[in-house]
Amino acid sequence: MSETLEDFSLGQRPKTKGMIHKVGVVGCGAVGQEITRTVSEYGIDVIFLDLSEERVKDAYVQIGLQLDETINHWGLTPGEKRAILSRIKGTTDYNDLAECDLVIESISSRKKGTSLEIRKEIFRNIEAVVRPDAIISSNIVTLMFSDLSAALKHPERGIGIHFILPINKSNVIEVVKGINSSDEAFDQVVKFAGMINKKIIRVNESPGNIVTRMLVTTINEACEILMEGVASVSDIDMAMRESGYLFGPFEMADRIGLDKVLKYMDNLYQEFGDKQYKPSPIIKRLVRANYLGKISGRGFYNYKAGKPVDQTVTCAVIK
Repeated sequence: MSETLEDFSLGQRPKTKGMIHKVGVVGCGAVGQEITRTVSEYGIDVIFLDLSEERVKDAYVQIGLQLDETINHWGLTPGEKRAILSRIKGTTDYNDLAECDLVIESISSRKKGTSLEIRKEIFRNIEAVVRPDAIISSNIVTLMFSDLSAALKHPERGIGIHFILPINKSNVIEVVKGINSSDEAFDQVVKFAGMINKKIIRVNESPGNIVTRMLVTTINEACEILMEGVASVSDIDMAMRESGYLFGPFEMADRIGLDKVLKYMDNLYQEFGDKQYKPSPIIKRLVRANYLGKISGRGFYNYKAGKPVDQTVTCAVIK
């Protein structure tokens, strides 16, 4: 697979010291795919790593389909698609990350909790193969980055980067300095953000950062409004979109995955003990029924070919 993609290679580009030329992404689920595609679209080589050849092959297919969707909406040409794919390589071998200037852990664990020990092991595996000046990062959500970077022999090279979904439409990334994160690592991430046309939000360590904490409380409040019978799922979403939000709370929950939303809420509730983070019964009920959102074809909405066709949850259903 890698040889086929390399046939599209545009040749070696001269390297400038201090710049990000190659990025590694460990974990290429839905979010990892978005990170990989976005970084490559801005001319940076990307190596993504996943657990098996089957998962690597599936990630290639999904990234290709996402690019096709952009082509269908006149946002990309077939030639540009080939150029983007030429900069992407998939692997199951950590040694292939050796030349990366920045490696981002982005595993998609659906287990309860923060998967801290799994992520620590990934950090150790990355550090064992990359150069001493390479930056090691994580697309953290509800995890304290210092807890994770403690696994590194050189934690000063570690820094948290949280991409805001949907990555191709959001203009910002949250950057979290751990206790030991160096100014040099932060400056490199600032450069990287500029290279992919993102603004930096500098965040002091706190589980959930800014966006996730605000998002889950909005989703919880939307569920409360729904349970009170004030308005329907689609009308609540429309009200928020017309107020300037890119997506309504139920649309966003379905895009993220309701099981992930539930995990974020559980983690934040455990951390802060504040009832605003306590998961709504609607979220729990949907997850138990395997209504996980867009990924499963059913969530707050029913989906056909990845598009919402009608709402599944009504006031009558939840009472």
